Amino acid sequence: MLESPAWRVLSLSARRLLDRIEIELAHHGRNDNGRLPVTFEDFEEYGMTREAIAPAIREAGALGFIRVTEHGRGGNAEYRKPNKFFLTYTRDRGSLVNPPTDDWSKIKTIEEAEAIARAARENKDPRAVKFAKQRSQKTESRCGKPALVPVRKTRTETDKSPVRKTRTTVLVGKPALLSRVWSRAGVCAGSSPSPRYPLAKATQPYTGYSSLPLELRMLALGLVA
Repeated sequence: MLESPAWRVLSLSARRLLDRIEIELAHHGRNDNGRLPVTFEDFEEYGMTREAIAPAIREAGALGFIRVTEHGRGGNAEYRKPNKFFLTYTRDRGSLVNPPTDDWSKIKTIEEAEAIARAARENKDPRAVKFAKQRSQKTESRCGKPALVPVRKTRTETDKSPVRKTRTTVLVGKPALLSRVWSRAGVCAGSSPSPRYPLAKATQPYTGYSSLPLELRMLALGLVA
């Protein structure tokens, strides 16, 4: 089998797929060939990328190394089912009744094997494609896909619109002393204050009781009942 054209054209993903199914057969004590459940998560933990799993299953099946005896399905946990596999080239404890079929041996040339493998990788399952689109639409509806809003062309994007000089683009002369530029409030004395944060008006200094009317001063001293 290792010298066969089918084995020699196997991709790395397909070989990892076969290795993981063989591991599952060993976990079952080399029983249950044809009823070996291997999930996509099992293949991912073994080192395969999720996008490479389905093409590798189709490739290994078309080249005659495996058969999918029961197709699984995705979805919620209570409805999810894994694929179940049959290895065509290995023996298990029931091989006297069900011997290996060796489907891979039917492919005789490298050219034939390459054509079969290429067609199998590109032949996507319509059910899987439909399920992937539905899952993508559900994800977009939950997360909220942002709408594409056209951006209006502004005046600054035209070629002929002049750029007006601002105060930051003019030449600045010799800087003044800091004592003349900044007031005690911490803002530039030569510039107008920001309308959002206007400067507080100065208040008259407190002059004591002398600034109060006579009646209030007498009432504060307790001279008037």
